[in-house]
Amino acid sequence: MQTIQAGSVTIADRRTERSWTVEVAPFLLSPLQVTCRAIGEAYGFEVDGDDLLPATSTSWFDAVRFCNRISELEGLQPAYAITGEASSAEAGESGPGEREAVVWDRAADGYRLPTEAEWEHACRAGTTGPRYGELGEIAWYRGNSGERLHRGGELAANAWGLYDMIGNAWEWCWDIYDAAVYRDYRVIKGGGWFDEHWSCRAGVRRRTMPTLSIDDLGFRVARNMPR
Repeated sequence: MQTIQAGSVTIADRRTERSWTVEVAPFLLSPLQVTCRAIGEAYGFEVDGDDLLPATSTSWFDAVRFCNRISELEGLQPAYAITGEASSAEAGESGPGEREAVVWDRAADGYRLPTEAEWEHACRAGTTGPRYGELGEIAWYRGNSGERLHRGGELAANAWGLYDMIGNAWEWCWDIYDAAVYRDYRVIKGGGWFDEHWSCRAGVRRRTMPTLSIDDLGFRVARNMPR
């Protein structure tokens, strides 16, 4: 886990033409996206194919359950209270989670998803432009990916030691995108291996249903700073 320093970030939404600034406290963030191997080890099953690829085809519900799972394995307090129908992630598959409700205990020391503000602050790593480096040097996108997913860490990291914040696979964030319009749709960030260059920028924010599992959408984990 990398230490991410405190700061502030301005989030802009092109759809509504709104922007807002969020103060971000220091926190910890994984330098790579969660891999298939990590999922398999957490739930005790073997992964077919390259297990060092990012764990895509995981729903938002699967991601929060994984956070709780590894928190429990490491003796940490799980960040999420989850009620309702269980996702089949515990069986090593991506499941619907359609009747689940998730509440975040913000004081817990366990693993969790980053907020959108934390994610963008970490991605930018003190930069102010659309990206933290030249696109082809930092990101797998449609122009160089061969239209496939790649192992994490093969391209350049940002100044804070984080890889693939842009490109390779979109990443789930904790936040609801716009409850008034899209109900429980969650924010995804970063762009993916099939996206054109204009979608692979630090400030791009998209949304999708939390039950979606698709081959260019994964996640990385965060934790509160230890007290």
